[in-house]
Amino acid sequence: MHSKLPESVIEFARSLRGDQTDAENLLWLLLRNRRLGFKFRRQHPVGGYILDFFCHKAGLCIELDGGQHNAPEAVARDTRRTQELRNLGIEVLRFWDHEVFKDTEAVLERIYQELLNRAGRG
Repeated sequence: MHSKLPESVIEFARSLRGDQTDAENLLWLLLRNRRLGFKFRRQHPVGGYILDFFCHKAGLCIELDGGQHNAPEAVARDTRRTQELRNLGIEVLRFWDHEVFKDTEAVLERIYQELLNRAGRG
C-alpha cells in the first residue's frame, strides 16, 4: 500500500493539470485512454516530484521541456531529478516542447518503443 501523499502535493498536481502547456495538451491527447496500449497519468506525484506523464506499468516518465530548461541550473536540477527517479526504477524520457509539434510521430514512436521494452521486463 502506498503512503498517503500530503494534501498540498495532491492539490498542486491538480492545479498543474489545468495549466498545461500546448505541448503537454497535445501529448496528453495522444497518450490518454490507452491509445498506445498503456495507461498514463498526467501531473502525477512520485518521490517528491510531479511527473508530466507517468505509466506505472512500464515505470516510464515522460517530461516535456521548454526553453527554461536550457539554463545551467535547470540542466543540473533535471539531471538530479532524472537520477533520483531512476533510483526508484523509473525511466525518464525527455522531449523539447517543439519536438512534440514538429516531430510528433517520432516522439510517439520513441515512447512506444520504450513502453514495449520496459513492459517486457516485468
